[in-house]
Amino acid sequence: MNQVVLTTIAISGFGVAFFHAAIPTHWLPFVLTARVQGWSRTKTIAVTALAGSGHVLVTALLGLAITAFGAAISESVGNWFPRIAGGALLAFGIYYLSRQLTGKGHVHSGYPHEHLHEHAHKHDPRDEAEHSEMHAPRRTSDGAAILSLLALLTFSPCEGFVPFYVSGIRYGWSGFLLLTVVLSVATVAGMILFTSLTLAGLGKIKLGLLEKYESALMGILLCAVGVLIMVFER
Repeated sequence: MNQVVLTTIAISGFGVAFFHAAIPTHWLPFVLTARVQGWSRTKTIAVTALAGSGHVLVTALLGLAITAFGAAISESVGNWFPRIAGGALLAFGIYYLSRQLTGKGHVHSGYPHEHLHEHAHKHDPRDEAEHSEMHAPRRTSDGAAILSLLALLTFSPCEGFVPFYVSGIRYGWSGFLLLTVVLSVATVAGMILFTSLTLAGLGKIKLGLLEKYESALMGILLCAVGVLIMVFER
């Protein structure tokens, strides 16, 4: 049963990390910057993957601290640990659900939301020509542009995935490794996928509902995993 629970945690974590990566703040800035800088598709994808790796690294460091702390107290609390871990996940889940209900269902990290949506819509070519000189973006050095994009995500960990590290404490370092691999694949693959689709001209994919209800999705998954741990991990 332990393996079933761990597999469920990993699959749920993959879903949260992947759909979190689908939020426009995780890929649209790279597309917009690439257009301004005149980057090739290959370079844009490479920068996206690099920034995604930094995003994963900071989140994994938080998971490392959580796992180390959990391993230290796991033996002392014994059979109570599943209830503590499950209760913590339920608390996280309720927190995200409450954020959804209070109108704070999505969080943007470092990139203006209005700016993203303003550029996400396709403008009339005549309007663009009329205002091109007034609104033309200024190109900066590639180094400065890349550093800005790296900072955008590197210092903004995937907060929705952190509770899954809490649920994986009971499985020790093997659980930490599995969850980190899941986080890495889901996040980087998601960012590359949606960046590639936008570069290919499929930027009209409607992800607004996903962004709007991100906290509800995470809250439901966390509550479900929390209950699963308390029921089966005795």
